Amino acid sequence: MSKLKKSLLISGIVLVILVGGVILFISPITKYLIQKYDEKYTGRQITIDWAYTNPFTGFIHLSNLKIYENNSDTIFFSAKEVNANFSMLKMFSQTYEINKITINEPRGIVIQNKLKFNFEDLIEKFTTDSNSVNAPVHFNILDINIKDGEFYYIDKVTPISYFIKQVNIQSTGKRWNLDTLVANFSFTPGIGNGDIKGDFGMNVNTKDYSLTVIANKYDLNFIGQYLKDITNYGSFSANLDAHMNVIGNFNNGKNITAKGMVAFNDFHFGKTPDNDYAYFENLAISINELSPLKQMYFYDSIILNRPYFKYERYDSLDNLQTMFGKNGNNIENTIANNTKFNLVIEIANYIKLISQNFLQSHYKVDKLAIYNSDIKFNDYSLNEKFTIELNPLTIIADSIDTNNKRVNVSVKSGIKPYGDFSGTLSINPKDSSDFDLHYNLQNLPVAMFNPYTIEYTSFPLDRGTIGFNGTWHVRDGVINSENHLLITDPRTSSRIKNKSVKYIPMPLVMAFVRDGNNVIDYEIPITGNLKNPKFNLRDVFLNLLENIFVKPPTTPYRMKVNSIETEIEESFVLTWNTRQSFLFSDQNKFIEKLAEFLKKNPEENIVVHPHHFELKEKEYILFYEAKKKYFLTFNNKTSKTFNELDSIKVEKMSVKDAQFIHYLNTQVKDSLLFTVQEKCIRLLDASFLNSKYKQLNKQREEDFLSCFKKEEVRNQVKFSSEQRVVPYNGFSFYKIEYKSEFPESLIKAYQKMNEINDKAERKKELPVFKL
Repeated sequence: MSKLKKSLLISGIVLVILVGGVILFISPITKYLIQKYDEKYTGRQITIDWAYTNPFTGFIHLSNLKIYENNSDTIFFSAKEVNANFSMLKMFSQTYEINKITINEPRGIVIQNKLKFNFEDLIEKFTTDSNSVNAPVHFNILDINIKDGEFYYIDKVTPISYFIKQVNIQSTGKRWNLDTLVANFSFTPGIGNGDIKGDFGMNVNTKDYSLTVIANKYDLNFIGQYLKDITNYGSFSANLDAHMNVIGNFNNGKNITAKGMVAFNDFHFGKTPDNDYAYFENLAISINELSPLKQMYFYDSIILNRPYFKYERYDSLDNLQTMFGKNGNNIENTIANNTKFNLVIEIANYIKLISQNFLQSHYKVDKLAIYNSDIKFNDYSLNEKFTIELNPLTIIADSIDTNNKRVNVSVKSGIKPYGDFSGTLSINPKDSSDFDLHYNLQNLPVAMFNPYTIEYTSFPLDRGTIGFNGTWHVRDGVINSENHLLITDPRTSSRIKNKSVKYIPMPLVMAFVRDGNNVIDYEIPITGNLKNPKFNLRDVFLNLLENIFVKPPTTPYRMKVNSIETEIEESFVLTWNTRQSFLFSDQNKFIEKLAEFLKKNPEENIVVHPHHFELKEKEYILFYEAKKKYFLTFNNKTSKTFNELDSIKVEKMSVKDAQFIHYLNTQVKDSLLFTVQEKCIRLLDASFLNSKYKQLNKQREEDFLSCFKKEEVRNQVKFSSEQRVVPYNGFSFYKIEYKSEFPESLIKAYQKMNEINDKAERKKELPVFKL
């Protein structure tokens, strides 16, 4: 027995030494074999710091694994640790099974060059030869764990560089005789905030899949790289919230059924991060069921909060065409280039695909709303800037359902600087050419359109209010409409002489188009169909004749003066033409009468409230000073030799003068400055402009007070703090208040001043700075 025990002990020791020796030596052998035959079997160079292999348990550990690009010293894939457990016994039955594999801190790079990827050689290397007659080998990989990974995607052509980090993937793996593959995942963006997590399942044979994804404020700024491929310039940012459940098939894009919620937040797209063309705070879409294949589009709600959109016209093109190319050429060229992948184009194509038959499908939206939107239009193609805003604009629709006979939509908006708009639309959800429309626009000042009236007639308007309303009944696309235009109390101001503006004698035109109550009142008939609407000029001419011969003696009513103008008329108002720094003679006579009144009544006081149209005043100063600088350069003059005649020439020079524009372009070389205003401000500097603006207001105040100083009643005149406004009449003004009613003599003097203003243009008194 002692010999047997001794033999067993020795055998055990030998066995342990043998096993230990095998384990001890097989690990460096494993490392050696991997690095020796790496390129033979993979086509790639592979390095590891060290390896541990236990052939008895099937456990393998690789430390600091690095796989290089094909024929390159650039790393394609690396991992801090790779641990795998092999089922050793199953190898004898031609089944290679990894019971568990864990990859710690992997780092991979996918590089795309046109239609080629940097991993295609590996796919070719490990693709099974279908003609092989060898006995089948089965491969199972189970319990896959990827921890704290980092993966990069680089597109050399577009170009794109993006990565995700903190990638964690867990999967039960894939058996050779089963078709399904399931996994759950999570990751964060490489740059930015947010995270995405979810689970994924797929049938590798049928290509059916299921996906649940939850996104939390995931940063979408990487899309900006794709936008660079279709834009000449621009900035983009947004983030994503989502909780979606999707079932579909990779072979058929329409074979998708989705439900859940998706929301895009803090969306910005524009010229620069500080200059948006489009913005919205939140777009939330709640989906009950979306199935293009079944032609079912059921939404719980689609809500857009605080959207903003800015459209601008320039001398050449507009802000959208300067960004996307003339007529969208950049987009067309990107679509036509099939060697490049662009995510934005692909998303747009997919949305187009799944919504192809939307109007012919069964669709339902329980709530559709747009809240507090701001739509802005700027026109820089004129001699001066025109701007108008719909703000706040709200659009609300009740339950939109193809089973309903009608869908009702209401629209309500303020208009900046003045005005209101409201409308209702009742439409057949099965036929977009069957609808009823009612709209009403009111309290819109005529003076707001002075950039156009000056451009095409030479005359600004300083009074008048526009109202426009109508009703449309459209059936089968055939239009039956009534449209009513009403302009109350329109009045022209002094003519502006400029080489680039056209001349139409507006005072004479007004005499024809206004009726006896100083009102322009027209019915505007629009008939025909939606594809070819027709405007009947014959009815307009009949209205014109009616204004001249019929309305004056027969119209019994009086039009009410607009409430804003009424508020102004309750006080004395002294209007300042743009850049006017001194009083005109008629204005001066009125101020002299006012000073005489105060002198006779030393116990009385007046309060002057300056209302400055700062935006317009600065624009005119900007143009004048930029033209002056060009004039001095072109004529080899200095500020000292610049005289009053030169000033008049500069005043009459067009800001769209070809030589002046050429001068600006040579002085200001910036391809992203599209407007004359931007170029002039770059030429002169904002501080210089502010100084000139303050000088203008100071000169006005001094000239206004000179009469009161002369009569020694300056102390009876109080100035309130200035108000920076967009005046209803389109001009800066002084509002003069008195605690009680002014005497009749002053009222008559005031009325006489206004009558002179209304009668004719001033020919000798130009609104320029004193020299």
